[in-house]
Amino acid sequence: MRALSLLVLAVVPVVAAQNPGDTTSAATRQLRQQFRERWNERVRTQLGLSADQSAQLQATEDRFAAQRRAIVQRQRGVQEALRAQVGPGGTANADSVRRLMDARDQNRAAMAQVERNEDREMTGYLSPVQRARYQFMRQRLQERIADVRRQRRQQLARPRANPGPGGGGGAGGGARKRPRP
Repeated sequence: MRALSLLVLAVVPVVAAQNPGDTTSAATRQLRQQFRERWNERVRTQLGLSADQSAQLQATEDRFAAQRRAIVQRQRGVQEALRAQVGPGGTANADSVRRLMDARDQNRAAMAQVERNEDREMTGYLSPVQRARYQFMRQRLQERIADVRRQRRQQLARPRANPGPGGGGGAGGGARKRPRP
């Protein structure tokens, strides 16, 4: 149960941060703040950071998160446009697809540059061991968030059998329940 609550706390701020123009509820803002506090405490504890190092790391995270959000937003638009071009029913224009693929590569390169810049900034106040541990922690968090998103997409994609007050096909409804993954 604790792991699930941590994942929920992890997904809410990331999703909300990727859509900065969204108006968020007080509950979402509170969850985001709780997640941030827990993340910062966990990082501080596991890396053995001083109060000064912790404050510097939080400032670095904030600064580079804004750059990441912009790149992620651009990349999302490029991916949607590519899907529209080459997906089923799309009328692919070779020149347009080439430009979109170039933009996708540029976004990937920009994200890699942001990562390098962030790591370079951290060299000023974290040891190499602390930086490596931090990067592993963040990678694990991102993987868990991706897993949760994947599971949610799969759940949303499942057809529902006879939705109604009972929440699904009842006896004699003819619909079989799918096993949960």
